[in-house]
Amino acid sequence: MYSVRLWSVRHSRGMERVYNAVNPAIVSLLRGVTKVFGRSLDRPITAVERAGKEFFFDCKMCGNCVLSSTGMSCPMNCPKTIRNGPCGGVRENGMCEVKPEMRCVWHAAWDGASRMQEGNAAIHELQFAVDQRNKGKSSWLKLARDE
Repeated sequence: MYSVRLWSVRHSRGMERVYNAVNPAIVSLLRGVTKVFGRSLDRPITAVERAGKEFFFDCKMCGNCVLSSTGMSCPMNCPKTIRNGPCGGVRENGMCEVKPEMRCVWHAAWDGASRMQEGNAAIHELQFAVDQRNKGKSSWLKLARDE
């Protein structure tokens, strides 16, 4: 998964295009699905989201997805779960101080955001702490329900 995560960051511009094209359709579809079926399909929808996001982004399903504003690099992969930029321990070579074999999530995020059209500005937005009540839940469903 780590190599695919790095690929996604390197191709963040294309991933942004796909996201911008597909996201409105997914949210619209899920709005209709939730109106008809309520919450009965939450588990399968969340499973589909988890499978895709885990494969491409090594997503941790925090329920507060910010991939589109962090250069397609999931900040929850940071061992310290820092959501607003790198810690003071990033090594000179851009590797993590906690996991020296892993590239710093935020080093990757800035790299990915620099390739994106909208992500370059979005990475400067302040991200609030993760609401732990949403852990494991679908951020797609959250968007569709305007929660």
